[in-house]
Amino acid sequence: MSRISVASCAALAVAGAVLLSACGGTDSADTAATTSSNLSLLAGTARANNAKPDTGDWAKGSDGTVNTARSTVAQRWVQLEAAKAGELDPVVVNGAGLTLYRFDDDSANPSISTCNGDCAKKWPPVTVAKGGRIFVEGVKKSAVGVVKRDDGRLQVTIGGWPVYRFSGDAEPGDTNGQGVGGTWFGVTPDGQKAGTRKATSAVLFDEADFADPAQGVAGSGCQNVARPDVTTSVSASGSLKLWSEKNCKGRSLVVDGDVEDLAALDFDDTVASVFFG
Repeated sequence: MSRISVASCAALAVAGAVLLSACGGTDSADTAATTSSNLSLLAGTARANNAKPDTGDWAKGSDGTVNTARSTVAQRWVQLEAAKAGELDPVVVNGAGLTLYRFDDDSANPSISTCNGDCAKKWPPVTVAKGGRIFVEGVKKSAVGVVKRDDGRLQVTIGGWPVYRFSGDAEPGDTNGQGVGGTWFGVTPDGQKAGTRKATSAVLFDEADFADPAQGVAGSGCQNVARPDVTTSVSASGSLKLWSEKNCKGRSLVVDGDVEDLAALDFDDTVASVFFG
């Protein structure tokens, strides 16, 4: 895991260190905030700030895809803009209009990024070089920070959450990463999960891939399941919290929508109760 080096302003205030000098300040386009890594935080889009073509979020790799995150020119700047993508409104997109995501296995307080290796190939982290710039449009400067990854790169955070792109998104407006594995969600301008709805019912299947037998559970608040410790997949129309013991106690796992195999989330044959709301 990567330990935090530069966090969101709120987290830094707790730690007693102020590394984003414009935190809580004005959001005018000509005002920049400088971090200890000499990063500049500027209000407005990259275009409004006269970013150079084919740099930052506009850079392309040899395969023609946007933003090869490890290249020098791609890390000169990133843009964080509140927008609408698919059914997600609001959600943060980068300068190329690609949806940005957060990962439930990460941490926001302190900021920790856990997606490395093959995970980072599928979910490229949004990184910026030391001395680079972060443009914000519809995102408060106080919500933005960076965290040092295991490979030494600086990953952008929103509300303390490290943010990523999804390799399965090819065009602006794509949201193919939404809800993947029950742990990946578009990120809102304040770091929350985008587009999540609260479920009021769910079907719990004994086998993976929604294979019978199954049992239903519905209601509000905490609901004990009729047959505990047999659930392997879940079908639901929104977010809910699974618990390992009756009366919503023990270990818990938040899921959003369908989860085809809880074994991948280390929660197979564990569900004893469900919390709705």
